[in-house]
Amino acid sequence: MTPLLEVVIGAIILYISWRFFRAFFVKTPWDNLPGPSPASFLSGNAEHVFGTDRWVHEAAFVKQYGRLFKIHGPFKAKWLYTYDPRAMHSIFVKDTDVFDENEAIMTSFSLLLGPGLLATRGAQHRRQRKMLNPVFSAKHMRDMTPTFNEIVGRLREAIAARVQDGPQELDMLNWMGRTALELIGQGGLGHSFDPLVKDVADEYAESVKAYFPLIGQMESFGSVLPLLVKLGPAWFRRKVAQMAPIAPVQHMIHVSDTMDEVSIRIYNEKKRVLESGDDAAKVRVAEGKDIMSVLLRENMKASEEDRLSDDEVIGQMSILVLAAMDTTSNALSRTLVLLAEHPEVQQKLREEILRARDDGSGKLRDLDYDEVMGLPYLDAVCRETLRRYPPVGQTVRTAYKDGTLPLSKPIIGLDGTSIQSIPVEKGTWVVIDILASNIDKDLWGEDADEWKPERWLSPLPGALDDARIPGVYSNLMTFIGGSRACIGFKFSQLEMKVVLASLLPVFKFEPSDKDIYWKAAPVAFPTVGKDSRTPEMPMKVSLL
Repeated sequence: MTPLLEVVIGAIILYISWRFFRAFFVKTPWDNLPGPSPASFLSGNAEHVFGTDRWVHEAAFVKQYGRLFKIHGPFKAKWLYTYDPRAMHSIFVKDTDVFDENEAIMTSFSLLLGPGLLATRGAQHRRQRKMLNPVFSAKHMRDMTPTFNEIVGRLREAIAARVQDGPQELDMLNWMGRTALELIGQGGLGHSFDPLVKDVADEYAESVKAYFPLIGQMESFGSVLPLLVKLGPAWFRRKVAQMAPIAPVQHMIHVSDTMDEVSIRIYNEKKRVLESGDDAAKVRVAEGKDIMSVLLRENMKASEEDRLSDDEVIGQMSILVLAAMDTTSNALSRTLVLLAEHPEVQQKLREEILRARDDGSGKLRDLDYDEVMGLPYLDAVCRETLRRYPPVGQTVRTAYKDGTLPLSKPIIGLDGTSIQSIPVEKGTWVVIDILASNIDKDLWGEDADEWKPERWLSPLPGALDDARIPGVYSNLMTFIGGSRACIGFKFSQLEMKVVLASLLPVFKFEPSDKDIYWKAAPVAFPTVGKDSRTPEMPMKVSLL
C-alpha cells in the first residue's frame, strides 16, 4: 500500500468515526424536530430524497411532517427539509450570506463543466451574472424570436414528413431535445448542432441528454464529493475516477470530455475570428445576436476587474447548453402529454393560436415576441405545467456559517413545545422542495394537485400574496429566486411558447398505448416503463 493511499484510507476512517460519534453522542436542538427515521446509518434518508422514486417518499414526508422537518444524510448527518415560505425567503433572498448553493452541487458542476455560473459563488458569481444578465433580457429575447421561429419551422417540417401518410408514434422527448439543443445552439452559441429536417447522429447532443440521468445515478456520492476533490492533484483524481469500476462514472467522464471539447472548439473559433483580420467574419460575430457573441463582445469591453477568464467563458457555454436543453425540452414534453390527456384543453389552445396567427387570408404567419408572449391561454398552459410539474423538483443549499431560519407558522416539537425558528449550524444541508411549495394547498387551494390552466385566467388566492413566495416567476419556486434565480427563465418561456404555437395548428397529439413513467432526477425525465433508464416519450402524432 502506497503512503498516499494509506493517508486517504486513514482520512476516510477518521471522518466516519467522527460522524458516528457526533450522530450518537452529541445532542443538538434539532433532536426535538420531527422527521422520518434514517433508512440506515450509512445512507440516512438520501435515497428517500434523491432517489428516482423520491416523489413517493417526499409526498409522504410532507403529508406527515408539514413545511419543515429534520432528515438525515449519510452517517446520520442532520439535514433540514423545507418548503416554508418564510424560511425560503431567508434562504434565497434575505440571508444569502448564510445560505448559498450546495457545495457538492457546485463541485460537480465545476469538475464536469468548468467554472461557469452554476459552479461559483460570492464575488465571482456576481461578476459572471452581471456580465450575463443583459443577454437574457426581454429586449434580447425580442431580437432572437425570428431565429426561434425559423428553427421551430424546421421541426414542424420534420414531423410533418414523418406523419404525412397517417398517424405515427414518435418519440417527442427526442424531438423536443433536438429542438432545444438547436435553439440554445444558435440562440446561445451561434452554432448549429442539428438540421432537424434530417437525422444526424451527434455525440454532443447524446452527451447533453445523458448528463442529468447520470447525475441522478451518482447522487449517493454527492455529500462526500467536496472531500474527494481534495484528494491530491487533478491528474490523480482523474486517474482514480478512470479506474473506478462504476459504469455511470465512466460514462460521465466521456460526457464531460465531449462537452468540454465542443465548447472549447466553438469558443476558440469565435475568438479567433474577432482577433483576425477577416473583416467580413468579424462583422458576423460582432453583429451576432447569439448569447456567446454578445458575451464575447461585452467581455472584451469590460474592465480588467469585471472581465471573465477564458475558462469562465467556456464554462458558461457548457452550463448554458445543459441548463437550457433538458429542463425546457422535458417541460415541453410534459406539456404535450398533458395536452394529449386533456384534448379539450388542446383544442381550446389550438383555437387561440390559430386566431392569433391568421394573417387575414387564411394563411398562418409567425408571431413576434410580444404576440406570442401575450396569448393568455398559452401563457396559462405553460404556467400551470411549470407549477404542477417543475422540471427540477428540489434544490439544496448549504449553510456557510451559523444562522437561523424563521418560519411562517410554528411547528410542534417532539416534546410538544411550539418552535418558531430553527438554529442552523455551519455546514448544514437544507433541501428545498420546489414541487411541494408549488402545490401547497394552504396557498393554492384544495385543487392544488390538479393541472388546471384556467386557474391563471382569474385572480389567484390571496394567501399567495400574503405568503410572499420568493420565486422570480408567478408565485412559483420553479425558477427559484434571489441572486441565484434561473437567469434563463425568459429564454425558456419563449422556447415553450414558440414551439407550442408552431406545432398545435398543424398536429394532433394523443397518448401512446405505452406506459410512460416519469423518473425523479436532477431534471425529471420520462421512460417507457418503471424499470427503464432510457429517456423517451412515445406519442401518437397526426396531421390535422
